[in-house]
Amino acid sequence: MTMYSHPPEEGYEGVYLRTHLDDVARRANEIVPAEATTPDDESLQRVVETLAYVHDFGKATTFFQEYLRHNTEPEYKPCRYHAPIGSFAAYYALDAQGFESETCLAGFVAVAKHHGRLPDVTQYIHDRAYNSENSTAGAQTNAEQQQAAIAMQLNNIEEHVPELAADLFVAATDNDGSWDGFRQSYKELLDEIAAAVATESGTTINRESLSDSCYGLVLEIWGSLVLADKTSAASRSENTASESAYEAVQPSLQVLDEYVGDLEASSPADPDGSRTERLNHYRSRARAAVTENAKQFAEDGGGVATLTLPTGMGKTLSGLSAAQTVRDELDGERVVYALPFTSIIDQVVDEVKDIYETDTLGRLLTAHHHLSETKIVDEDDVDADKADKNDDVAGILAESWRAGLTVTTFVQLFESLAGPANKQSMKIPALRDSVVILDEPQSLPLDWWKLVPRLVAILTERYDATVIAMTATQPQLFDEATDRGEEVTELVDEPDVYFEATERVQYELDESTERYIETQEIPKPYADASAELLTAVDAGASTLAVCNTIDSARALFDELIDIQDSLLNVGDIYADELSKVESTADIDPQTLATRITKRSDQSILHLSTRLRPVDRLKLIETAKELTDNGHGLITVSTQLIEAGVDISFDRVYRDLAPIDSIVQAAGRCNRSFEREQGRVIVWWLDVPDEQQKTPAEAVYNRGATLLPVAAETLDTVREADESLSETTVARTAVTEYYKKLHTDKNVGKQEYAEYVDNARGDKLAELSLINQRNAVDIIICRTEAERRQVEQVREAWKRYEFDRVRRLMDGLKEIRVSFPIYHGESDKKEKLGQLNPVHSDTDVLCLDVRKHGLSQYFDQNTGFVIPDSTAERRIL
Repeated sequence: MTMYSHPPEEGYEGVYLRTHLDDVARRANEIVPAEATTPDDESLQRVVETLAYVHDFGKATTFFQEYLRHNTEPEYKPCRYHAPIGSFAAYYALDAQGFESETCLAGFVAVAKHHGRLPDVTQYIHDRAYNSENSTAGAQTNAEQQQAAIAMQLNNIEEHVPELAADLFVAATDNDGSWDGFRQSYKELLDEIAAAVATESGTTINRESLSDSCYGLVLEIWGSLVLADKTSAASRSENTASESAYEAVQPSLQVLDEYVGDLEASSPADPDGSRTERLNHYRSRARAAVTENAKQFAEDGGGVATLTLPTGMGKTLSGLSAAQTVRDELDGERVVYALPFTSIIDQVVDEVKDIYETDTLGRLLTAHHHLSETKIVDEDDVDADKADKNDDVAGILAESWRAGLTVTTFVQLFESLAGPANKQSMKIPALRDSVVILDEPQSLPLDWWKLVPRLVAILTERYDATVIAMTATQPQLFDEATDRGEEVTELVDEPDVYFEATERVQYELDESTERYIETQEIPKPYADASAELLTAVDAGASTLAVCNTIDSARALFDELIDIQDSLLNVGDIYADELSKVESTADIDPQTLATRITKRSDQSILHLSTRLRPVDRLKLIETAKELTDNGHGLITVSTQLIEAGVDISFDRVYRDLAPIDSIVQAAGRCNRSFEREQGRVIVWWLDVPDEQQKTPAEAVYNRGATLLPVAAETLDTVREADESLSETTVARTAVTEYYKKLHTDKNVGKQEYAEYVDNARGDKLAELSLINQRNAVDIIICRTEAERRQVEQVREAWKRYEFDRVRRLMDGLKEIRVSFPIYHGESDKKEKLGQLNPVHSDTDVLCLDVRKHGLSQYFDQNTGFVIPDSTAERRIL
């Protein structure tokens, strides 16, 4: 009987099982470097190659072949599953070659779950191998039923294809084992594997049986096997992928140096010149020092480094220079640039595009906003063969971070190390010998503050990666860089010099914040806050108010409109302009700003994540034009404006928040020294309608109560004259604040780190960096060009052009909004049911704002909204 791994079907020839296994083994050797080793200094490449030969071994039964070709279930259904027998073959094949017990067990789990996700490793190994002699046929556990099925599969293979089996075991064991040896020792393997993780009684697990490095090993070989298997299955042919399919094109450090050189040549730098010239001088000085220190850091072996510079000092270019210097010195291949928010990824990507004159479709640069998971059943490889039918090889490689530079999010990076889904695991091999930039690490959730250093230790110790954490407000996460206790290297010589040289603002505490410090009572009413903003803009100051929640921003925005209805709404003017053009690309922010200034001396703008990214960008660019021209603009925004947005206001009002968030907001004030000194006012805003807590308390006093620590720290560092200088807040207060969080609050959940040490893949899979796991993505069409883009997606899907679908969907990210649905909000789910998916196999919905009955879902000033919803509103 001919054995297929993937059967013939319309448009495809069948792939023979042996061809597929040979191809996966070849790919495994491309993915895993020859020098990579296990914690016991064994060849990691040989481990994964061994697993590649046996991972689909269970497909060599007539049970599976009948199911594959004719969808015929065997009489004893467990005989159809192919991963369980493959896992025992993996253990045998590794053991026969003399690999350590833990390596064999890791291989066992990797093959067993090559279509699933990682389990509680110790418990899973024990349950799969343990066999109670007292159980009867009617009382068999699932594992015992599977063990019985494996015995039947072994006999079936021996009866029908013993030559194939013999050849495979020669290849898998490098002649150190055999098919007969595996078949005859199967019962003994059950006892051996179960005993390896059991207590003396054998009936329960011993969590001390596996080392702290086991999880990292399982993760690494599992991810490598999954990537090799999926790209092989998607290619459907042994020769469709060239030997360089997994290689990256490296961004050149020389090109980056030339780009920065051109910038510096066009911008005079003088330490004794104007403020702008002094700023340019210190930017150049900082980058030169960082690059030189990065070289020494790499020569010392790498590890974990910090890069601490104030806002406006060119951290992005300095970070890229440092990362590429380390990459070149350590002969690495890739740089992964991770950010906290999707809203600022495009800004970094656009800058890289300009530097290297490239796009995100090649092997030099990938922008990876979020995952779109393939529907894979995570248990017993049910229908796993059907899940393999994905021809989007380019999409798989892009989501596997094979490019020379990947710009991504913390969510994707850390959730791919902590309990990843099957598809997420494919990016793990790309982290080997990489340089990982963590931009604004203080944005990581507090619960993860003990887990992230443990995951970083896996990166540096298991993958020989280098990590650079860069921010103006270092959260002291990596005081001990690895489990070996190595010190973190600071790449900036004397950071205080740069903070003092760039002092642009003075901090002030509003009376409402003073009341919070003293009694935590009487927040600032929105009417009073609005009046103060209007007074500021009447005095000629462009003004930004940063709110903690979407509802708070809307309440302040509405109050301003009610009090001063003569304020020109920028969102209205933008919407009117959008209705006249074919595409958002046709809107020129400078022209829009001119139109606004001709109509009024004062205007108002609302910004939040409910607006489409493309609209936010156009509105921010328009706002920049307005503020540069001295226009009286009031901008009311959520925290999205705090990170990476190059815009400057004369005054910034920040709702009470942790000190790092206050410092981030201050980065939007007097950014280019437009005034002698900008003002940053910290106030404590009142409760919006229908809510119980102030926005500050609702966001920052959940779990660890951060506001009292922040308020107490600000109060402590105030100088005698009640002033708060920029350096005092950005350096002294920040350092003291984080010290209190670590020592007094002991932030971070220790059990999360212990999940890694105990290889609890099941527990890690339950964790998330964001609380909004149940969110709905909505593509919002406002122009004819956008409507055509959606139709192109639908047509491509109908023609099974999956690579084109991926590229077209990537192009729609700029008009996509993510809307969270929380527990108990069934009314929102029902109302979203009026929106149709973009195509039949996606959860991404589509809203055409011009369609009858759907315009109520979109407000041109505040963005996507659930119509007539009275459910509790939520935070950003």
